[in-house]
Formats: sequence, C-alpha cells, structure tokens
Amino acid sequence: MKPALTPLETLYEARHGRELPLPPELARLYGRLRMPIARARPYVISNFVTTLDGVVSLNEKGHASGGDISGFSAQDRMVMGLLRSIVDVVIIGAGTLGVDRHHVWTAERVFPDLAGEYRRLRTALGKHEPPLLVVVSGSGRLDLGLPVFASGEMRALIVTTIAGAGRLRKPGAPGSVEIRAVRGAGPIRARSILDQVRRTNAGKLILVEGGPRLLGDFFADHVIDEQFLTLAPQIAGRKVDDRRLSLVMGRTFAPRSPLWGSLIDLKRGKSHLFLRYSFP
Repeated sequence: MKPALTPLETLYEARHGRELPLPPELARLYGRLRMPIARARPYVISNFVTTLDGVVSLNEKGHASGGDISGFSAQDRMVMGLLRSIVDVVIIGAGTLGVDRHHVWTAERVFPDLAGEYRRLRTALGKHEPPLLVVVSGSGRLDLGLPVFASGEMRALIVTTIAGAGRLRKPGAPGSVEIRAVRGAGPIRARSILDQVRRTNAGKLILVEGGPRLLGDFFADHVIDEQFLTLAPQIAGRKVDDRRLSLVMGRTFAPRSPLWGSLIDLKRGKSHLFLRYSFP
C-alpha cells in the first residue's frame, strides 16, 4: 500500500489573479492556485527543480532527470502534474526529450495516482484535450517513433529550422505531429517559437519545462512571466569545468542586466520548498 501523500504547507501567498477551481483532493494537497486573468498575449510559466547549490541536472547517463535532483519527490511530481493540467501548451527542447525518451508530457503520465483529479480540473477549465507539446530542435534530428509522437496521447508541434524540417518531413510521420520551420541563421529565438505556437494553438497559458538553454533563451527574450521552482534539500556539488547544468545555461544577465523576480507563493513539503516568482 502506498503511503498517503502529505499536503503542502502554505507559508506565504500573494493574491495574484483568480483562484482556479481545483478538485477537492488537489485543493487539499496543493492549497489555492491562482493564475492571472487571460490577456491578449500568452502567459508563460516555467517549472524546474534545483538542488540547494543550483544544479538542475547531473547530466550523467542514467542520472540526468529531475528525479535525481528532487529525490524522486512525490510532491514535486504532483505539482508538475498540476501545472501540466492547467496549461494549453508545454514546451521542451530536444535535450529534455533525450533525457527520457519514453515519457509523454501529460499530467497523467507524471503522476498517475491523480489522473482523475487532473482530468476533472481540465474539464472545469474548459480544456477537453491534453496540452499541445512543442519540441524545439534546430537540427531536426528527432525520432518520430518515440511514444510522445507516435502514441497519439497528445498533439505535437516541432519547431525547427529549414534544414531540420527537411530531415523531419518524410513518409510515415505520425499525423498528430506538425512541423514548422523558422527562417534565419543561428539559434531559434523564444519569440519565434511563440509565434509558431500561436499559429497552431490559441491557448493563453504556456508551460516551459526546459532544458536550461531553452529557458535561458526565454528569459533573454523577456517572455517568462513566472518561474515555479522546487528547491530540493540536496547538495550535488561540481568539479571544475563540470558538465552539470544550472537553471539557466548559455546566457548571462548580471551584472549588466540582472533579472529580479518577486516572490508570490511559498509552500513547504517536508524539507522541499516550492517557490513561485513573477517577472515583469
């Protein structure tokens, strides 16, 4: 018999938007969840888990997932499922897809015990299908036979380059997968990704689940509105020139252009802290 999941303890909560109609069990476990009222442009949130010393991935074979960082926390997975259940779009990079090739980015997959609660919440929010999954890959070197593309559990949009689209558009590609090419040289900008998403999905709430380079691009384009961050009570450590990843990679902001957030929610689950920051 599985041990009962302990509710999160709310330590601080700002009145930030409207309260969502969480089903009773989710409300008991998480507390109140408020989100801003819909507006013209999409509202973009991100969710990560990090160690006390700022590591989000050990980046080692067999130990590159968020579970290694959170200690496979059930409460962290519950929150991941909750966020996936309220959004219209989930965005990941090709590197994140490579970490867990058999995963499907739905709420039910990340925390099956609450699958019914997540579905009831989506229905209450008027969302009758799983969120659109967006995979960003400049090279287009993706295996379209992976479950996330081939299972039909969720629609997928691949945002890539002209060359990447050429590699991906081939006979036998799953019908649930759409491919959109972004013109221009260099990395695909976050604003370009959002432009392509808007052409496919009219949803107003978008979740970025990584990886750190993709998140850095979204922060650099100033399109992240909120950061959900689980702080795990672990020290991972680093060697000099280590390959372990931090929350943001490939971009620097301080000291010239630091990005300061405002704490709007703080919850505790045993020794894990669940933080939520807004960014102007």
